[in-house]
Amino acid sequence: MAEFEGKTVLITGGGSGMGLATARRLVAEGASVVLAGRSRERLATAEKALDAGDRVLTVPTDVSRVADLDRLQDEVRRRFGRLHGVFANAGIAQFARSAEVSEADFDHVVGINFKGVYFTVQKSLPLLEDGGSIVVNGSWLAHRGLAFTSVYAAAKAAVVNLTRTLASDLGPRGIRVNAVSPGYVVTEMFERISDTEEAKETCRSHVALGRLGAAEDVADAACFLLSPRSSYITGQEIAVDGGLTTSVPL
Repeated sequence: MAEFEGKTVLITGGGSGMGLATARRLVAEGASVVLAGRSRERLATAEKALDAGDRVLTVPTDVSRVADLDRLQDEVRRRFGRLHGVFANAGIAQFARSAEVSEADFDHVVGINFKGVYFTVQKSLPLLEDGGSIVVNGSWLAHRGLAFTSVYAAAKAAVVNLTRTLASDLGPRGIRVNAVSPGYVVTEMFERISDTEEAKETCRSHVALGRLGAAEDVADAACFLLSPRSSYITGQEIAVDGGLTTSVPL
């Protein structure tokens, strides 16, 4: 029997990158997946790529809008009735020096990267089975300072910390809450930020394992935390960063 047979997992930011890679792993192991994202086109492409029929539900969603999250849960309830896991993965990267950050920039980044995670979890709780699992997507930047990432890094630090308080809050229901914190992972977002070979090589040179990460590296960690194999792990963070945060490359 496949590990996730009969289980349903919600993935925000599921139309591409780490979210879609996680969906592929879950579908291969028998899960039904709900993909939420802002782009209808990406969701349609993802659904076609997964090729899993009625085991895939796509719902256009802006996680910074609570009304969208209410509608998302209504769609999940109608199709599947319940959830067994949530991967709160949706996020954006918008970088600027602190003196250049506008109020609109701040609200946009925090609205998706922190508020969106918080209310994704909150709105999922009525459908989430006792004993279920929640995984949030953090970042290595929650632990190291980089000049032009002040708002992004602070929002990611907030969601990493959130896993600890939610682990305590939801422990009585047997719901586990953990974080994955990627390092330099090659996704569309990374390609937009590191848009030259020189920039990519600079990033790679900081990684102890000597390579950039792949979306599948994060998917493997997320699926572990969503699975019964991590049944006694909660309130924790797994850095999926090739040693970027803790080790100095030779």
